[in-house]
Amino acid sequence: MSGRGLQQTYMELTGNGSSPVEIACSAQNGDTDARTCIDIYAKQLARCLSTIINVIDPHIIVLGGGLSNISPLYELVPQHLEGHVFSDEIQTKIVPPAFGDASGALGAACLW
Repeated sequence: MSGRGLQQTYMELTGNGSSPVEIACSAQNGDTDARTCIDIYAKQLARCLSTIINVIDPHIIVLGGGLSNISPLYELVPQHLEGHVFSDEIQTKIVPPAFGDASGALGAACLW
């Protein structure tokens, strides 16, 4: 699950080599192909996160990296978790990092 993967999916859909930022902006501006690409990414991410939820059952999952800035993911991913999580009710929250996409680096720096 990466920007490169999002870019590859968009390339397969459209033949266009747009960057992840361009894809996210296009989706936000109503581009159907970009929205489809974001939805595919959200479905893939939901499948990955469902494994974590099924095994560990965390209260919260914080997304990281540049793609954590794609705000529709926080609405789409929980919708796509249904059918992949063993519980009838999904209580795990999917949230953005408190300090943006640099939160991981900031946390690591604090440990130093």
